[in-house]
Amino acid sequence: MNPEITQAGTTVRHFSVQLSATRRGARLARLLATEQLRSWGLPFETVAQVVAELASNAALHGRVAGRDFRLALAATERTLRIEVTDIRGDRLPVNRQPGEDESGRGLILVDALADRWGVSPGPAPRKTVWAEIDLLP
Repeated sequence: MNPEITQAGTTVRHFSVQLSATRRGARLARLLATEQLRSWGLPFETVAQVVAELASNAALHGRVAGRDFRLALAATERTLRIEVTDIRGDRLPVNRQPGEDESGRGLILVDALADRWGVSPGPAPRKTVWAEIDLLP
């Protein structure tokens, strides 16, 4: 899905896709996000790294056999929002510090690259991990 909606003079572009909660699905999420941003004429290098981490986490930590995860992108002139929704609302991401346990270190990358990120619960049993990247200084 790739609609463009104009709201009060602001164009909002949306892209959403459901992918298998596997390493292949995570890789495909990064590739699809890159191509979608390219088609919108937006920078994609930083976003690709954030998508890769969030999708990888969904495939690794948010996986339930037979259930998918969803990648969504929403772009305005000012902000790009990345959302990855998985079925494991009971497993929230933890941002580890360098030198701590190996699990969760990828969120250090998300924290460094995104201007904001967080987790939104529900609807049960889901959670959405989101990140926003400012497109304008």
